[in-house]
Amino acid sequence: MSEPADIPIPPDLSRRYGGSAAGRDWLASLPRLVRHCLDQWQLELDLAPGAMPWNGHGAIVVPVRLRTNPSTGLGDGSLGAARRVAVLKIAYPHNEALVEPRALALWDGHGAVRLLASDTGAGALLLERLDAVCSLQDVPLAEAVPVWGALVRQLSLVPDGRPEWQDFDHVAARAEQWSDELPESWERLGRPFPRWLLEAALEVCQTRGAVGRRSGRDVLVHTDLHYLNILSRLPAAEPASGGSEPAGGWAAIDPQPMIGEAEFAVAPLLWNRIRELSRADPERGLRERCRDFSMAAGLDAEVARQWSLAREVENALWYASKPRHEGDLARSLWVASTLTGRTLPELPAPHALPAPGEAAS
Repeated sequence: MSEPADIPIPPDLSRRYGGSAAGRDWLASLPRLVRHCLDQWQLELDLAPGAMPWNGHGAIVVPVRLRTNPSTGLGDGSLGAARRVAVLKIAYPHNEALVEPRALALWDGHGAVRLLASDTGAGALLLERLDAVCSLQDVPLAEAVPVWGALVRQLSLVPDGRPEWQDFDHVAARAEQWSDELPESWERLGRPFPRWLLEAALEVCQTRGAVGRRSGRDVLVHTDLHYLNILSRLPAAEPASGGSEPAGGWAAIDPQPMIGEAEFAVAPLLWNRIRELSRADPERGLRERCRDFSMAAGLDAEVARQWSLAREVENALWYASKPRHEGDLARSLWVASTLTGRTLPELPAPHALPAPGEAAS
């Protein structure tokens, strides 16, 4: 077993956070935070010497084992080994990390990774261990559709009186915010795409922002439910949903939760795996993908198209403000304009567009 101080920092986390004083401070604090959590929750490292922990965009994820801990009930020596493995996730301090444990507590392992314990001060979550190398990214799209749809049905909880609901932002409020911010950003960045595409996004913001608040269809939304954020449960685990359901062997991670229309969740499926669209008619293929995933989840495909268009225009403006993101900007503009039925002609072919994360570190 490694000692906490010996845990290596994944190189991409070092690159991402090593450029600022706050980032370097967080990186330097990780051995101490890991040691604190191991002691607090009576955990043992499950990291082979020289092995690298897992990581996401803004967190380190360390495999651990639960020991018998009568004070918390986290460990039980009578359980099989597969039931006593977990992961310790420590996130860089940001707003999404603060609300993640609230959403996971509400889902309670149904459609999402199970939360075992949390420490807000440390930015730490103790989570059910999933299969880190088996995601929905590697599943053929025809098989991924029912899995994703079943997960969305499970995750779409209706708000109730529990206190966890008070901390989530509202999708409709985000749309109203975009109504003010998108035109200003578009002008400030030198009008990086045609005005008609901006106006198409603003129309969505104005209609869905108002309609979403009146619709009475608010649910808890996993706003980053792309293929890599859906992992297989370990074979020996007992899925909370039951193995007979399409999603029984899968669980969502990294929710970036909000309250609002469930159709807001469809967009990440469209800006990922673009190279798998039909070469003969990729534009039609994208719109059909939006329809197929929406239908599998019992969603309104037209509302999903609208939200996806607005989200990609917002993404495009973010990419336009950053250096070395020309490929990402082109991808967002291709998706957004294709969803309007009026694909911008000057863009690269869709199969030449970079996948998210490829264009710049």
